[in-house]
Amino acid sequence: MAFLGAPVLPLAEFDGLTGRTYNNGCGAPSPGANKRVNLTSKESDIVLDIMSDLSYGHNSTDLRHIVGQKLLELLDADYFASYVWDEDELRFESRVSINMSDRNLAAYDSHFQYCDPITPLLQRRRRATGVSEIMPRHRLVRTEFFNDFLARDGLHYGVNYYAYSANRNIGDLRIWRGRRKDDFVRRDLEILDAVGSAFTNAMRRALVEESGSSCILELVPAIDRLASATGLTAREVEVCTSVLQGMSDREIALHFGISFTTVRTHLKHIYEKIGITGRNQILGKLLKH
Repeated sequence: MAFLGAPVLPLAEFDGLTGRTYNNGCGAPSPGANKRVNLTSKESDIVLDIMSDLSYGHNSTDLRHIVGQKLLELLDADYFASYVWDEDELRFESRVSINMSDRNLAAYDSHFQYCDPITPLLQRRRRATGVSEIMPRHRLVRTEFFNDFLARDGLHYGVNYYAYSANRNIGDLRIWRGRRKDDFVRRDLEILDAVGSAFTNAMRRALVEESGSSCILELVPAIDRLASATGLTAREVEVCTSVLQGMSDREIALHFGISFTTVRTHLKHIYEKIGITGRNQILGKLLKH
C-alpha cells in the first residue's frame, strides 16, 4: 500500500533519533526487516518515537510498556501484553499489559498458558506472525482458550513478535485488535518485524543490566558472531550457551531432554567447528569474536 508523498524507509536501518538511515544501526535484522515499507507521516513520527525509546536505556518492564503503548497506535490495535520466557521454569513471566484485565491475565499466568494452542507455535517463529497464520479463525473461536480467555477481554485478531538472542526467547510483543476491526495484514507484520530487531537489542541490554555483569546475555553478541562464522546449529548454540553457564554434560542432557551421548556428540561437533579441543576453551574463543 503506497501513500502519496510518504517516505519509503528500510525500518531496520532507521535512526529514530535523527531521521537518517544507516547500516545495521539496530543490530542484526529480523527476517523481512530489509523490506521497504511505505509510511505515512504519522507512522514515521511514531516509529521515530519508538526507536528513541528503545535507545534510551529503560529497564525491561518500562521498555515494554512504553513501546507497547506506541505500537498500539502505530498498528491501530487495542490490546497489548508482553512476557519474558523463563527457560528454567518453562513458563512466561514478568508480565506487562495494556487494556487487559489483571484478573483475566492472572488466569493466563496460572492456567491458560499451559493449554494455549497458539502461543507455543508463535514462539517458534523468528518473525512477526499473525495468529491466523497459525490457526484459522474458524478453529480458534471454537477453543476454550478463545472463549474463556481471549474473548473475555475482547481480543479477536492478534500478531506476535518473539525476541531471540543466542536461541533464547528474551521477550515478546503480543498485539491484538477487537472484533470490530479487521485482521492484521502483511504490511502490519513487516512494520512490526522491522521494529523487532531494535526491540531485541534493547531487551538484551536491559536484561544484562538487571542481571549483573556476569549475565550470560553479555556474551550473546559474541555467540551469535561465532555461530554465524562457524555454522553452529541451533542446538549446538544451546549446548554451547549451557556450557558457559556452568552446566555439566548430564545437566545439559536433562535440561534439553536428550541423551548424555547426544550431548557429547554436539560438543564434539562444536569443538571441531570452532577449532578447540575442550569445553574450557569455549570462553576464550568467544572473546576473540
